[in-house]
Amino acid sequence: MAEAGAHLTSRAAQEQPSIFEVLAQESLMEAVKPALRHAVKVLAESNPSRYGVLWRCFDELYLLLDILLQKHFLSHCSASFSENFYGLKRVCGGQRGRLALSSRSYWRSLLLLCLVPYLRAKLEALLAKQRDEEDFSIRLSQSRFQRMYRALVAAYPYVSSAWQALVFCQQLLFVFGVAKTHSPLLWLARVRLARLSTQDIRDMELREEKPREPAGGSPLHRTWHLLSQATRGLAVSLSTTLSLGVFFLQFLEWWYSSENQSTVKTLTTLPAPPPPLHLQPANQSAAESDRFLQTCPLCHRPRTNATVLSTSGFVFCYPCVYAYVKAHRRCPVTGYPSELQQLVKIYCPET
Repeated sequence: MAEAGAHLTSRAAQEQPSIFEVLAQESLMEAVKPALRHAVKVLAESNPSRYGVLWRCFDELYLLLDILLQKHFLSHCSASFSENFYGLKRVCGGQRGRLALSSRSYWRSLLLLCLVPYLRAKLEALLAKQRDEEDFSIRLSQSRFQRMYRALVAAYPYVSSAWQALVFCQQLLFVFGVAKTHSPLLWLARVRLARLSTQDIRDMELREEKPREPAGGSPLHRTWHLLSQATRGLAVSLSTTLSLGVFFLQFLEWWYSSENQSTVKTLTTLPAPPPPLHLQPANQSAAESDRFLQTCPLCHRPRTNATVLSTSGFVFCYPCVYAYVKAHRRCPVTGYPSELQQLVKIYCPET
């Protein structure tokens, strides 16, 4: 009993975070991206011509933002943003008492924190497109590269399941004290998580009070120093904003849960656009008007396989609107952000 009590009060046990702390910091970063995506979507819907590019390039913009944020915290706090928020730090191997990462661990951590989620999001988007093409029985290409691509996409769900099983086993080993890390990504970065000590907090405060001066007087050094200071200021501002909004992000995570999907769909439904009366000439006869209403707004020919885009209500030829929405992710007429899942085929009754 005495040996067990000594083990529980040892320095290593005090530094080791619990499984609840490490899972909480992971859930924080998982809630940030959906919240920002929703904010960008609201902007794109309010003004598609101005903010539509933010929605179409959201993954790349978020990657740049994530790199700036994580680079700042890894450099100054030896932790990611969420790890620092929960009072954790990254330690190389058996290192103790020093708030700094080696160069290799720093770059490994930065790549695994930013690049892996970005590539995973892209793969999941490709998988969703592949499923859409299977559902609609569309074969856009049958080249060797396309067949290889389809095989890789088909194998992704099995790879993802195997990865989730590996993460779960790693977490179990961490709970029972067999493994020092709860995630294979930390093991690949050759680091482990530990709690911040009082000395670590003092070191971070001293770094904030003593900003670095440019090493030389050349214009290149001054430019690099100003760029570093601007990046640091941007990262601090972003971290402060995210810290203040962490509880709001948790609320959004609950809001978009499965229990509230019906309410969310009701509140976020796009307004119905006005009918396209401006597209029809005033001097058209009734027959010409009917023929005009049966034409596709994209190819300007009589519609074949009529399909409506639910975000705007306009009807197109299915091949025309499928290719356009897949390429631009918006309605061709209104500019509303749209996805392939929002295409609805119209079945006319037999006459």
